[in-house]
Amino acid sequence: MEATLSKGLFNQFKQGVLGGISIAIGYLPIAITYGLIARSTGLSLTETVLMSVIVYAGASQYIALDMIGKQIGMMEIVFTTFIVNIRHLLMSASLNEKVEKDSGLKRAIYSFGITDETFSVASVQKSMLTTGYMFGLTFIAYFSWVLFSAVGYIVGANLPTVFQDGMSVALYAMFIGLLVPSLKGNMKVLFLAGTAAIFNSVFTLCQVLSTGWSIVVSTLISAILVELVSWMKGGHLHD
Repeated sequence: MEATLSKGLFNQFKQGVLGGISIAIGYLPIAITYGLIARSTGLSLTETVLMSVIVYAGASQYIALDMIGKQIGMMEIVFTTFIVNIRHLLMSASLNEKVEKDSGLKRAIYSFGITDETFSVASVQKSMLTTGYMFGLTFIAYFSWVLFSAVGYIVGANLPTVFQDGMSVALYAMFIGLLVPSLKGNMKVLFLAGTAAIFNSVFTLCQVLSTGWSIVVSTLISAILVELVSWMKGGHLHD
């Protein structure tokens, strides 16, 4: 009986790993680039890997590198990360209805591995998701991100100094790459990005707030305004 149960759990875990291989491959170039930029920002190998291990959020880690490079305070970085990742609460709540009931500890462990990509793969599965599947899916994605973050940092040590210094440009290219696909056919995202940029520019130029708090406050104000306008228009800001 125990052997059958163990085999079943292993098969579930295996299915999750197989389902997450495409995610692991997709993380390869992004994680390597993160490692390269982290090195050029001045982080050590340990700090670079620990950020991937503990934070495990691509967009937030890129933003954090930019803010660290500008010597922005810790609290501003924490608040910005919270705002950027608040969507994970909704993703976790959504998957909670699709995953089999299990202990809170097990759920807490694999929920840490929920990202946009793992959520997408898990949410399209037609059958009820098992705990073993979720562990396999999140494990392979998490392992890939952490591993290639370290690889990117180590590879960066062998690159010419000029190239390492120029990696800061890749940071802004990544931000643009994340933003542009979301803008297509979505006025809400366009309005949000534009409004946040305007507020951030005003706060920075007028020196009302520090760079870090300017980003945080601009994001919050823009999000509130976008939802307010969308509500006034009856939720038709997507057109």
